[in-house]
Amino acid sequence: MHRAYTDSRLAVKLRRWRSRFGISAPKVAVRTHIPWYWRVLATIAVLSISIALAGWVYDAGRKIAGFDRHETEQEINTLRDRVVELEQETIKLSALANAGESTLQIERTVQQQLVSQFKALELENGRLKEELAFFENLAAAEGKEAGFTINRLRIKPNGPPGQYRYQMLVAAQGGKKDREFSGSVQLVISLQQEGKSAMISLPAPGDTARNRFSINFKYFQRVDGVFQVPVEARVTSVEARLIQDGVTRASQTVTL
Repeated sequence: MHRAYTDSRLAVKLRRWRSRFGISAPKVAVRTHIPWYWRVLATIAVLSISIALAGWVYDAGRKIAGFDRHETEQEINTLRDRVVELEQETIKLSALANAGESTLQIERTVQQQLVSQFKALELENGRLKEELAFFENLAAAEGKEAGFTINRLRIKPNGPPGQYRYQMLVAAQGGKKDREFSGSVQLVISLQQEGKSAMISLPAPGDTARNRFSINFKYFQRVDGVFQVPVEARVTSVEARLIQDGVTRASQTVTL
């Protein structure tokens, strides 16, 4: 019994030994050992070739489809050059436009100055005509009763609120012209203030600057000055009087 068991174990071992070296034995592969850095280089080389091949295939596909990269780059460069050229032309045209605008502005300024001068000459011409008419009337009054007159009374705002400028021409007429007027100008100003009528007389009694209203002339004199009223008041009329020895020798009124 023991011997039979020993024979069976021996048979099993023999079968295992045969399976290792016989036809049914497992295949053995012999591989050469390659360092890791060569493997990395090989992987990079393969990837580079693959990428280059893919790029070539992509370019070839675009060429087949009618799209050439080099032609496109040339077209882009051409367009860029054209843009630069147009920008330079724009700068030149802008400079010309600015120069034209400056010239036009100068012409407008000159034209405005000429218009202002023309208006000033018109005003001066009108003033000279009025003075000529005045002196003609003054000459025509020779031999008449002697007296004094106020002519061309003008009242106009003078800039600051409530300030007005007055202008007039006073003269002696008729009779003998060898006498001299020595007196003052008096202004009687009518105005509206807070819905009520009011009146101001200049120079006011006790005015320390009343000397500015004093005048002396033999033939004629231009009188020019300013007066001030309350800012909230509105001047409606102004009467100018020539006062000599406490008597009114002449007067003229203007309505605003």
